[in-house]
Amino acid sequence: MGALLSLPTPRLVLRDFEESDFAAVHRYGSDPEVARLVPWGPNHRRDTRRFLRQAIAARGREPRKRYDLAIVLKPDGVLIGGCGIQVLPDSQGEIGYAVARDFWGRGYATEAAYRLLAFGFRGLDLHRIFATCDVENVASWQVLEKLGMRREGHLREDRLQKGRWRDSYLYAILEQEWKVLAALAT
Repeated sequence: MGALLSLPTPRLVLRDFEESDFAAVHRYGSDPEVARLVPWGPNHRRDTRRFLRQAIAARGREPRKRYDLAIVLKPDGVLIGGCGIQVLPDSQGEIGYAVARDFWGRGYATEAAYRLLAFGFRGLDLHRIFATCDVENVASWQVLEKLGMRREGHLREDRLQKGRWRDSYLYAILEQEWKVLAALAT
């Protein structure tokens, strides 16, 4: 299956999920407030098991196209959420993230998503990375804007979620835009 992926940030480590992560993943995945504005959840135990099985199986595929990663605090190894990047045709990628409610408002989602962008552009040689979020998910679209991603569109009723048609914002950043922002940050 190959070596486990581990992407460090100043305060976090993004790493491949393991079966032993079940309790922590289920804790945030079953929280109705965490799942309120995302397409999944709140998860039942079987949903969490299925997610972990799929995340672990994706590691063994060649070429690997999906990277579902645990967000872990560096000092104590506490798993506080999950994030991921999916490699799509034409050198594009899609990112996503979720953080346990107890850890909201501390910049962890921004830090994790920034590391995903770096991995996507440097490690996966992508040209464009995008993300979508519910228009009511202000915290999420603020994260995307902090990363330097541009709002490219407002997708009207683009998904049926939890019995209701929802609108999404589409954000994206190109490799050359990210390189300029990354150089400014150093």
